[in-house]
Amino acid sequence: MTRRTDIAPGTERDEAVDAARREIVRVGTSLFARGYVHAGAGNISARIGDRHLITPTDAALGFLDPERLALVDARGEQRAGDRASKTLTLHRRIYEADPAARFVVHTHSTHLVGLTLAGVWSQDDVLPPITPYYVMKVGHVPLIPYHRPGDPRVADLVTARIADRAAGGTPIRAVLLDRLGPVVWGPDAASALAVLEELEETARLWLLTDPRPEPLPAPALAELRSAFGAAW
Repeated sequence: MTRRTDIAPGTERDEAVDAARREIVRVGTSLFARGYVHAGAGNISARIGDRHLITPTDAALGFLDPERLALVDARGEQRAGDRASKTLTLHRRIYEADPAARFVVHTHSTHLVGLTLAGVWSQDDVLPPITPYYVMKVGHVPLIPYHRPGDPRVADLVTARIADRAAGGTPIRAVLLDRLGPVVWGPDAASALAVLEELEETARLWLLTDPRPEPLPAPALAELRSAFGAAW
């Protein structure tokens, strides 16, 4: 792995960057310990103003070194750390498309990858609304057709989905990459992880049940929208 230790003028360490480094390491350790990631699969990033921190390419998320996280400036140029993940373009485009996003996580979670292999519910909704917390915490999750890892065309597809859903009044917090797993985002790490965890658990429930459960009926969905502001 190529190591970059140079830090250009104007990119000195500051408290916000240090806090983001610690948070990314904490999240990576937690995801690995709970089996959401394995080997060198997956990546995590944080937005700090107009800069981004992202895990290095092929990094093992359970054993991250905060000093080796890639620091990228507003122009997309790397200023410090090991070589940035090959999904950097996707992460940066998600932050541009959703101004509220501050933290992005991509994993190869077993049940969600398995869902793409077994067949998703639909291209627009990879899972049906079978539980109230899936509706409230996750919402709509579209499938993104397969492209090789790091293909920049994926960023165009994801940002188009973000824009379409926002225009329709049902903003999304996640997409599922065919054969590669989920990408989730939120205003902070806790929010992004809540989406990821509920999404993975719902995929597990869906794959384990036979016959498949029916979606919540329309009146139940309307009640969740009214009572909790669910975007469904």
